[in-house]
Amino acid sequence: MYSNVVLSIGGSDSGGGAGIQADMRTFMSLKVHGCSAITCITAQNSVEVTSVEAVQSHTVVNQIDSLFSDFNIKALKTGMLLNEDIIANTATKLKECSVPKIIDPVMVSRTGSKLIEDTAINAYKKLLFPQAEIVTPNIFEANLLSNIQIKNEKDIENSAQNILRLGPKAVLIKGGGLNYLKGKDFYIDKTGTRKWFINDFVNTSNTHGSGCTLSAAICAYMALGFNLKESIKRSKSFIQRSLESSYKIGSGPGPLGHYQ
Repeated sequence: MYSNVVLSIGGSDSGGGAGIQADMRTFMSLKVHGCSAITCITAQNSVEVTSVEAVQSHTVVNQIDSLFSDFNIKALKTGMLLNEDIIANTATKLKECSVPKIIDPVMVSRTGSKLIEDTAINAYKKLLFPQAEIVTPNIFEANLLSNIQIKNEKDIENSAQNILRLGPKAVLIKGGGLNYLKGKDFYIDKTGTRKWFINDFVNTSNTHGSGCTLSAAICAYMALGFNLKESIKRSKSFIQRSLESSYKIGSGPGPLGHYQ
């Protein structure tokens, strides 16, 4: 138990609902040991983000170096990388790391608010996506990455195809940003597999950190030895249970109750 080590590279959520905090709870629930490389520090609660401060990119790289020098890391995920400098330096370092890389391209919030600049988006496409085992954008991120405004299921499938051309081995577009697609995610990979992963819709407003949790769970299951599609299937079930156990702690959306 906990002998498999995984790494999350991303931002700290001071409210504890998303980011590194959600990843660590996910890893603990799935019985892998989670390490972290912090890219930015936020001041936020369940209602708003009041400030974001980037960690210097050389410090991010030093964290990654330190972890790989001692631990046998089996898989990693990236979350909020914030700016072009952090993305570029992280991508360069990750070329040295021959483990599955789950890239959650945190660019746009579930409410549609853009979180990073265009130069950073281009850096994701050019430098990180070609290294990715899988890329897991939400609907709004998929819009930006594919230049398709997603309105229906066919648009999602076309968007995923466009993103696949950017170099990752696989793409999973999370449908939760559209009401009628909640619980439905579309998968495509380089082998030609196309699949909708569908779970029961959980009627809750406490969904903060659900995207982070999904990519962290995929990372954990791959570290445990499951293949990518089986890892997604198990992660979707984990998300459903976590949403069913979600809870409210403030005035806004609450976090998931990470449950195995």
